[in-house]
Amino acid sequence: QVRLVEFGGGLVQAGGSLRLSCAASGRTFVRSSVGWFRQAPGKEREFVGGKSWSSGSTYYPDSVKGRFTIARDNAANTVYLQMSSLKPEDTAVYYCAVTFRDSTVVTTTPQDYDYLGQGTQVTVSS
Repeated sequence: QVRLVEFGGGLVQAGGSLRLSCAASGRTFVRSSVGWFRQAPGKEREFVGGKSWSSGSTYYPDSVKGRFTIARDNAANTVYLQMSSLKPEDTAVYYCAVTFRDSTVVTTTPQDYDYLGQGTQVTVSS
């Protein structure tokens, strides 16, 4: 069983930066595809970035492209979402997700992932 735990959320001013962490237990991120999602109150869950560690493919939607970056620390078995130039509209609960079934592609669909973390709140003040 794989367990994902996100942390690093908090309150930040607009224009600031924040790094979210997603620590995995039960399996390593090698040969996986990781996605980050967010969900604001009253809104659908939104994909904000993903990376395949098998193929190296990366995808970010236009809403975060150039501001969000996904990285990994193998030794810590942790994936990060580095966020910069934050805007109030980035306020949401952020989730990491992982799939091992087809780790060569990046999928934007939450249902394509096998495991989802519990989420961490990010609040960006104006």
